[in-house]
Amino acid sequence: MAGKRLSMRKIRELLRLKQEFRQSNRQIARSLKISNSTVLECVRRAEKAGLSWPLPDDLDDVQLEELLYPPSPPSSVPRPLPDWEYVHKELRRKDMTLQLLWVEYKEKHPDGYQYSQFCEHYNRWRGKLDVVMRQIYKAGEKLFIDYAGQTVPIIDRETGEIREAQIFIGVMGASNYPYVEATRTQQLPDWISSHVRMFKYMGAVPAVLVPDNTKTGVKDASYYEPDLNPTYHEMAAHYGTVVIPARPEKPRDKSKVEAGVQITERWILARLRNHTFFSLQELNQEIARLLKEIVDIPFQKLEGTRRSLFESVDRPAMRPLPATPYELARWKKVRVGIDYHVQIDYHFYSVPYQLARSEVEARYTATAVEILHKGHRVAAHVRSYERGRFTTDPAHMPEAHRKHLEWTPERLITWAAKVGPSTADLARAIMKHRPHPEQGYRSCLGLMRLSKKYGGERLEAACMRALKIGGNSYRSVDSILKSGLDRSPVEEQQVLPLPADHANVRGADYYAGSGGN
Repeated sequence: MAGKRLSMRKIRELLRLKQEFRQSNRQIARSLKISNSTVLECVRRAEKAGLSWPLPDDLDDVQLEELLYPPSPPSSVPRPLPDWEYVHKELRRKDMTLQLLWVEYKEKHPDGYQYSQFCEHYNRWRGKLDVVMRQIYKAGEKLFIDYAGQTVPIIDRETGEIREAQIFIGVMGASNYPYVEATRTQQLPDWISSHVRMFKYMGAVPAVLVPDNTKTGVKDASYYEPDLNPTYHEMAAHYGTVVIPARPEKPRDKSKVEAGVQITERWILARLRNHTFFSLQELNQEIARLLKEIVDIPFQKLEGTRRSLFESVDRPAMRPLPATPYELARWKKVRVGIDYHVQIDYHFYSVPYQLARSEVEARYTATAVEILHKGHRVAAHVRSYERGRFTTDPAHMPEAHRKHLEWTPERLITWAAKVGPSTADLARAIMKHRPHPEQGYRSCLGLMRLSKKYGGERLEAACMRALKIGGNSYRSVDSILKSGLDRSPVEEQQVLPLPADHANVRGADYYAGSGGN
């Protein structure tokens, strides 16, 4: 009988339905959810064995199976068996199938096994291998990624503080070729950097990355449409690969990397358990030494080593490295202020003024900042690490500082004057000390919010105090209100006049001619 044999329980039910209830083969097939041909084959074997219903009470399942499926008579000339190691290795190659290997086998041995027997013998041989070796992965296709459950302590020589290093692991599917390294965290910078170093170590890139749904790389571990971190997606695109996370609650998707984790914990971490490390560099040097030993250990049930299998099977099928390694980039959704600047790590970068109040995406690396609106780049700046400062492209500014949406310096100062003279004076001072008045809008709008939170009377008192102590900024006023100093008397002191001849100072005539409502 071709294919998988039925259980003896189903065969007993089949014979009962056929001989006691006289049901047709089609009805039996529908009842037992098997094919018509399977029913016909079982009935034929029962007739040949002289079995009738009811079966003898003392006939157990083993005896029933021997009657229905007696062993084939031994052949006088044994049929040649293929080299199953060769077959198993060849199946890893792209587009290779068991049927094609059988055709090649039959060309060499015309009297050899038929395809069904060929497959059965191969499956029996494969069943004797370790679980991780049984699965067939195409050459150069999948690289499985995860962190080990164990960590390694690193001691700070100066403070004695102990930090747990995380263990990053990648395993190629076809060759079981591993990569292991220690990182300080599992956060995005370490996650991406580990991938970059792993690709360099392998000297090539797989077609598919299969992370085990780590939150760093996969924001939403959906079964059908996992949501990738945009930086991880961008890195994969840079290397010409794709990310297909392991499916939740699908252990077979994770068995390869879990085997890699087990090897790492047994052959690396266990051997380092009594070592004391004072730096990440020391730990990674030892990991690299032990990793080299692992990849050169001969297989127990196959020829070669992980390294030789990787070099002969995986690497030739992998993609070449790009000309330059990926540079870590972060992505952030931000809203443009009315001063047509966005804030990235406490520094402000300009965009075209027409995008004020729009939502944009910021992509920033260690050296550059890009702003994208609806997928199109609208601004690019050199990265600055000066907190609270502005990087402004003159091309982004409105001509002659014309009315920008509904806000102008004149309107902001008019609003401030309604609160009180000190608030108006502080608003003027804030804008006069900025290279462009629009850069003072944000601080003035901050004063508006403080007015709503604390009331106009307290804001006026706080502005008066800020002017007297020379704290001409939103932060000074906010600090005064938070600490309640606006309710305390302030010693009289001379208010320093603003320099009239400074290059960035504009007189009253400038604001009088700025227009607005």
